Amino acid sequence: MAAQVETTATTSFYDRPGVEKGIIPIAAGILFGMERVTNSSVGIGGVYGTWGASYDNETLPAFLEQRLGRPLQTNEKLNLSELGFLNRQHTPLTLTPEEHIQLEVEVGIRFLSEAIKACNWQPSEVEAVLIGMSAPLSEDYLNIITRGAGIPESALKVSIHKACDGSTSGLHLALNPELPENLQLDQNIAESLYGKKVLVGGIEGLSRFVGTSHDANALQLFGNAAGIVGVIPGMTMKFLAGKSREVFDDDGVLQVAMYYPHSHQKTDGYNVDVTEPSENNIRVAGLMHEPHDGSSISMAGPMGMVKLFVRTGVQVVREVYAAYQIKLDELGMAGKTLAVAIVHHANYKINKLKEKQLQGEGIFLPMPWLLSEFGNVSAASNMIAFLRELPNLKPFDHILIDGFGAGTYYDTLAVELGG
Repeated sequence: MAAQVETTATTSFYDRPGVEKGIIPIAAGILFGMERVTNSSVGIGGVYGTWGASYDNETLPAFLEQRLGRPLQTNEKLNLSELGFLNRQHTPLTLTPEEHIQLEVEVGIRFLSEAIKACNWQPSEVEAVLIGMSAPLSEDYLNIITRGAGIPESALKVSIHKACDGSTSGLHLALNPELPENLQLDQNIAESLYGKKVLVGGIEGLSRFVGTSHDANALQLFGNAAGIVGVIPGMTMKFLAGKSREVFDDDGVLQVAMYYPHSHQKTDGYNVDVTEPSENNIRVAGLMHEPHDGSSISMAGPMGMVKLFVRTGVQVVREVYAAYQIKLDELGMAGKTLAVAIVHHANYKINKLKEKQLQGEGIFLPMPWLLSEFGNVSAASNMIAFLRELPNLKPFDHILIDGFGAGTYYDTLAVELGG
């Protein structure tokens, strides 16, 4: 089934049926919206949404010109609908650093709290929270929002900083005990979380993050969003096959500032630092090719992103698909197919080219385009796409989750849903 994208409707996420809206009382008031999703037949629920004013492709240029302090040149304007994006959400340009902190702490607490409700859990039952964040507000952000949501201090908190791959990497960490990151720890995350209630997701205040960038491409593509999913490893979601890959972006095609601690060293061939900064806290931090001008992000055009992510991305998916076929044989399930592939929504052209190349190798995966109202929302992307597809999934369905991000990092895994 070919990926499809709707490029005519311009309805804001806030106007979708089922979205709960509110105003966060910071500055002149920040619009906030979220949608809860629960599929009781597979035992999985969660919440996704966004905050800030919504800009469609017609109103976005004027906002960006305010941010850039100059007119947007004709040759700088992207065909955003062709890239799969119709809206994205931004916070006001006048927010102070203190207001940004207040806002994203409140946002984080709300998303965690509502995800717990969507799973029909109590906060006291949550034993781990794994969150991907490209640019965390502070080193203790995850402690602050878990405490605010009533999650016990004893719960494991894992912050993953691998850009757009953050949430998929978090899920992979929770499910696959053979990952290099898990093997670096005294306490293997996947082994310790088997059978426990776990929240996994991405919280991305990208409007704040790109505020220090003068890159017109980045400013047009990125926006705020979050997606949090509740799973019980080994029960509501079982690991079947998976692989992670690192290919450092030496050319700096997608340069991203590391607003988090990192040794700036490559260790034993790995670019990821895995540290335990405090009790019940783990930080998984990826080495990035940082912008030389001190800005937050600098990127090549959309075709540069295609070249950066497609070749290795196809290779990783191919390897996981082959491992999945072997696993099916071992389980006596030869012939079963993947119900859907949940792929990071960096842009539509990347996903279409990956799909085309995989089909050329005889791998046919349904890869629906699901995030047109958000823009590229980095680590929130895969969890939002999963939650949007969740109502269509059935007990014991097999799905592929494919994450990739700046750095460059890839996490792809096949899982079986519960029943």
